[in-house]
Amino acid sequence: MPCVRFIVTGRVQGVFFRAATRERALQLGVSGHARNRADGSVEVVASGSPQALDELDGWLHHGPPAARVERVRREALPEQTLRGFTTG
Repeated sequence: MPCVRFIVTGRVQGVFFRAATRERALQLGVSGHARNRADGSVEVVASGSPQALDELDGWLHHGPPAARVERVRREALPEQTLRGFTTG
């Protein structure tokens, strides 16, 4: 299954970004994780259909209402099937 890594920068920590990302990913049938990074960004690794990953990509550019996304970088990863969606 296609897999990608997103690095989301801006005001994305302390605004329920990871929890909201998990909710949206599960709605789209996407598996993976969302994790805070030491530099203040959030890393999202996601596996799903190309259409679902594109929809998640679009959502990440806005995030939840309290977030202020400045940039989303997308990087293709080797195909893999992940299970569930964690926010560790």
